[in-house]
Amino acid sequence: MKGQVPQPLLEPILNKAAALANVAREQLVIVRAEPALWNDGSLGCPAPGMQYTQALVNGYWVVIKAAGQTYDFRIGRGGSFQLCPEGRGHAPLPSDAS
Repeated sequence: MKGQVPQPLLEPILNKAAALANVAREQLVIVRAEPALWNDGSLGCPAPGMQYTQALVNGYWVVIKAAGQTYDFRIGRGGSFQLCPEGRGHAPLPSDAS
């Protein structure tokens, strides 16, 4: 699975997930790590009251499980990533939407 997301982008996410879960990186389970086409600048995780660029954004979607928790990370242009709070995220556009 790791081959779907470039390692330089995946590394900081793994470090962040391990820190959030307070576990060693070896205990992380990558559930999803794949390219994604987000429908706007929110990367499928809009925060209430915020406005976002209304353009398609190529990025990645990484979901990690650790210590009974699920961590949903979205990566946008330039490799910046955000943790999407549970219940707020939407799936990316289908891969044939572009």
